[in-house]
Amino acid sequence: MPFLKVTPEKLSSSVVRQIEQLILRGILRPGERLPAERELSDRLGVSRPSLRDAIAELSDRGLLTSRAGSGVFVAEVLGSAFSPALTQLFASHEEAVFDYLAFRRDMEGLTADRAARFGSDTDLKVIDTIFRKMEAAHLKRDPTDEAELDAQFHMAIIEASHNVIMLHMMRSMFELLRQGVFYNRQMLFKNRATRDQLLEQHRAMNTGVQSRDPAAARAAVEAHLNYVEQSFHDILRAERNEAVARQRFEHEKDR
Repeated sequence: MPFLKVTPEKLSSSVVRQIEQLILRGILRPGERLPAERELSDRLGVSRPSLRDAIAELSDRGLLTSRAGSGVFVAEVLGSAFSPALTQLFASHEEAVFDYLAFRRDMEGLTADRAARFGSDTDLKVIDTIFRKMEAAHLKRDPTDEAELDAQFHMAIIEASHNVIMLHMMRSMFELLRQGVFYNRQMLFKNRATRDQLLEQHRAMNTGVQSRDPAAARAAVEAHLNYVEQSFHDILRAERNEAVARQRFEHEKDR
């Protein structure tokens, strides 16, 4: 008969499974510090030895890391998505920028579609809250804040799609963007006309998701990333033109 004896699960195993799920679902983020041992054992309702066993197992598996004098943190597992050699290759070839944008256009169109269909009411509140912060930052004309909120807004939509594979894959892509591997987002927010258009594009994305219209949400994401792609074509062309103009100027001075 295909039956096995039921054995009681160790408390540490239950803790391991719960922390695993929080990391898998993107609730605990890479680099995030866990509560202190006493507080966490109280929250979980387990003894401190059981908690230590769970943390040791998760650390051995590379999901948690301990830092002397600082505590226990979720490991920076996103860094393993791309090797250093591949990351350097991305950074040194501009065609990677446009492949990256095409990838985002396809994937984020899908996540916006899913967010409109599967996002909970709370997911949609998070997205709308971040968009309201974008509106406030727009008035302050701070490209650093606007660029950071831009990334948070896109990630909130990705999180609302409720697909953990998409979530971790796209987080790894946004981590490379945060590091400036593909381009500097702040470049887009330095021009007032561009900033105004970007805000309206994010408004359209927010409206599509909030109205639970998958087609409108997807179309808004695609229109936004088409605009970003064209903006970078324009930036690169302007940089090339300026380089040629400087060569002509230097040559003219020497004549």
